[in-house]
Amino acid sequence: MVNFNINLEGKTILVTGAAGFIGASLIRKLCQGIHGIQIIGIDNLNNYYDVSLKEYRLAELDKFSSFHFSKGSIADKEFVTEIFHRYRPQIVVNLAAQAGVRYSITNPDAYIESNLIGFYNILETCRHSYDNLAGVHDGADKGVEHLVYASSSSVYGSNKRIPYSTEDKTDQPVSLYAATKKSDELLAHAYSKLYGIPTTGLRFFTVYGPAGRPDMAYFSFADKLKMGGKIQIFNYGNCKRDFTYIDDIVEGVVRVMQYAPEKRTGEDGLPVPPYRLYNIGNSHPENLLDFVDILQQELVRAGVLPEKYDFESHRELVPMQPGDVPETYADVTALETDFGFRPGTGLRDGLRKFAEWYKDFYGCREGETEGIAE
Repeated sequence: MVNFNINLEGKTILVTGAAGFIGASLIRKLCQGIHGIQIIGIDNLNNYYDVSLKEYRLAELDKFSSFHFSKGSIADKEFVTEIFHRYRPQIVVNLAAQAGVRYSITNPDAYIESNLIGFYNILETCRHSYDNLAGVHDGADKGVEHLVYASSSSVYGSNKRIPYSTEDKTDQPVSLYAATKKSDELLAHAYSKLYGIPTTGLRFFTVYGPAGRPDMAYFSFADKLKMGGKIQIFNYGNCKRDFTYIDDIVEGVVRVMQYAPEKRTGEDGLPVPPYRLYNIGNSHPENLLDFVDILQQELVRAGVLPEKYDFESHRELVPMQPGDVPETYADVTALETDFGFRPGTGLRDGLRKFAEWYKDFYGCREGETEGIAE
């Protein structure tokens, strides 16, 4: 069990992607539970999916006096530099990214801009946060103490070894999205080695829950079923996913934030990069057909779908799509060993909470569902 070396109380923390699913959920937990914290959130509010959902998440955060929001892109170096100069964050959590495997096939520019250029800008500003600190008194400004950033289970590509371990080779990505996330890990390692920036990368596994991303399967399936459409289940249903509930993801992130990899010297006398990687997943892959069945049951229970809904007539089994993999499965041994935590929310419990939120958010009464994102 790690003895945490960072006390979050009284810290200034920069969270990029603040209007995103994980970003907003993380900020809410930090503001509710950490005394004296100041959260600086940035997001460009792009239209990859319904902006009103991002605005809803930000509105939920407005009630916290410790949260301050600035609209802008991490790909804008001048903007990022100004944020660092103004607030001098001690902890940085980079969650801003262009997400989505299939979207990367048709819109690669967005991934290069956000996931590569944007992350480079974050690394550079973290690096220069140490400038001109010679002679500062103990306890004074020491620059960024820890950079935590989002990676993805997509980096494992078509890896045949199950469950996925951070010790596995990840040099055969099957999508541009995965390639950019792997590149982020390599960039972080280089900056940790060269400049001593403590960095921790987190490979998230299929995150779901209330107020999630509409492009994710569970959300888009709910939309289409409610509108009377037909959902497509890829690889003829022969897929497994390690679905991880949002509260478990956030709990893992908060714990990781409190332990920065330590700077030390190796046996060869050279500095060892203060760099770590962890999987955060439920470690319990679910068959996609079972997942969809539980989802429709919970949508019926919540009143989103009518009783005796003819589910069979609203689903279609289709081939695997480019960029997809048949199974994801997280080995979280390191997370449990180092932080005493492993995700454990069951799929039915998580989908029930999503279905109840969906019912409340969209109303789901006659005439109130028009315009739900496809």
